[in-house]
Amino acid sequence: MKNVYDFTVKDMEGQDQSLGQYKGKVLLIVNTATKCGFTPQYNELEEMYREFKDQGFEILDFPCNQFANQAPGTTEEIHKVCSLKFGTEFPQFEKIDVNGENADPLYVYLATEKPFEGFGKGLKSFGLEKFAQKNNKTFGDKAYIKWNFTKFLIDREGNVCQRFEPTAKMTEVKEAVKSLL
Repeated sequence: MKNVYDFTVKDMEGQDQSLGQYKGKVLLIVNTATKCGFTPQYNELEEMYREFKDQGFEILDFPCNQFANQAPGTTEEIHKVCSLKFGTEFPQFEKIDVNGENADPLYVYLATEKPFEGFGKGLKSFGLEKFAQKNNKTFGDKAYIKWNFTKFLIDREGNVCQRFEPTAKMTEVKEAVKSLL
């Protein structure tokens, strides 16, 4: 049976990295952007990482520029912003596409395992839904991820357990992580 450990991704230097190196850890895989309304989530992600990393927790950060061009620059430039502005220490990988013909196979798998079910309720969710629909028309049936900071929670066996849209409360994400540690 296929799981997250079967995938290889590119690190920040463009070198292949097997996700098998994370076997036995709880993972939170996130597509990110440095110029998005959700970018402040980097602070909460880093706080969560520091709290749980010694318990076998990793956050895997995949910058993506497919949502209103909110992740401009090179992978290296993005990394500098994240480390200097937000103090991020969790692993960051090469900038990727998460939608369309060139979508990274990892993201196709993640979104197939846990498809989009909506942004939730409230004004912020409603507004994002309209914006995302307009943006994702470009990708048609290959619009796997709807916006920046979509998170996938992976258990210690490499199985996709939960999907959190960017509108999900970070306290909810943290509680789900804690339940797997």
